[in-house]
Amino acid sequence: MMKPRGYYSYHVSRLLLGAVFVYAGLLKALDVTAFAGQVAAYQLLPYQWNYVAAAALPCVEILAGGLLIAGIRVRAAALTIAGLTALFIILLLSVLTRGLEIDCGCFGPQVQSTPLQALLRNLILLAMAHFVFHLRNRYAAPPAA
Repeated sequence: MMKPRGYYSYHVSRLLLGAVFVYAGLLKALDVTAFAGQVAAYQLLPYQWNYVAAAALPCVEILAGGLLIAGIRVRAAALTIAGLTALFIILLLSVLTRGLEIDCGCFGPQVQSTPLQALLRNLILLAMAHFVFHLRNRYAAPPAA
């Protein structure tokens, strides 16, 4: 028998994770040029690729987050978000290792956060994506009365 607490935890995590990624994607999409500058601050990509990444990333975030909110293709969306979050963690560790003092760019140019703050936030998001991915089949349906 399924516990109602697990059912509600799963859905709150799914909706919250989806909302965070839709919000982050929309903020980045509002000013792709400024976001490309934030991508360039990581000093990892050739100049032109900063713009490609800045244009593509918000679309992927909005799509994956929207799918989570809608409850459609949840496992694929959670896996996509987990992959992106793991990549963000690696990039942030690279920034911290190299001693760069940059804004993470997580929520576009509108919201400032340090690489360490972003790293901690991304660890939580990765745990949520893991939870949503693995518990989709178990908690998607309402608990039996």
